[in-house]
Amino acid sequence: MLASSVKKASTKSSANGANLTLPEGYDPSEDEEFMNERQLVYFTQALQKWKQGIIEESKETLAHLQDGPIQEADLNDRASSETDWGLELRTRDRQRKLTSKIDAALRRIEEGEYGYCQVTGEPISLDRLKARPIATMTVEAQEAHERNEKISRDQ
Repeated sequence: MLASSVKKASTKSSANGANLTLPEGYDPSEDEEFMNERQLVYFTQALQKWKQGIIEESKETLAHLQDGPIQEADLNDRASSETDWGLELRTRDRQRKLTSKIDAALRRIEEGEYGYCQVTGEPISLDRLKARPIATMTVEAQEAHERNEKISRDQ
């Protein structure tokens, strides 16, 4: 029990990037120990960069939405503008949810649980994590989950 607490504490200090600088062009590989310090720093930085990009986009969206009410005289132009506004609001809501998932992934890194399937406990492939750093399940577990959801919806 104490050993796992120590491991998590050391992961916490290194995952924030304070103790480890990644070499230029570092790319996690299967040849390394899974979720070693370099990989944790790599994914922490990737998640933080992704989150920062979302925050910047949301600021732009909010500034655009605050430009004022839709005032087109033509009904078709007004309907088009309202549709665009609705799309921007839905996009902003998706970004808000994505930010929550990124925060959850960063918490999993700090807790030493990042990169492992929440269903099976197996490691999630590095390729999957690079493509979707917020992934919480292996491809197989995700597919089974989606099949079960589809069966539930169909009933």
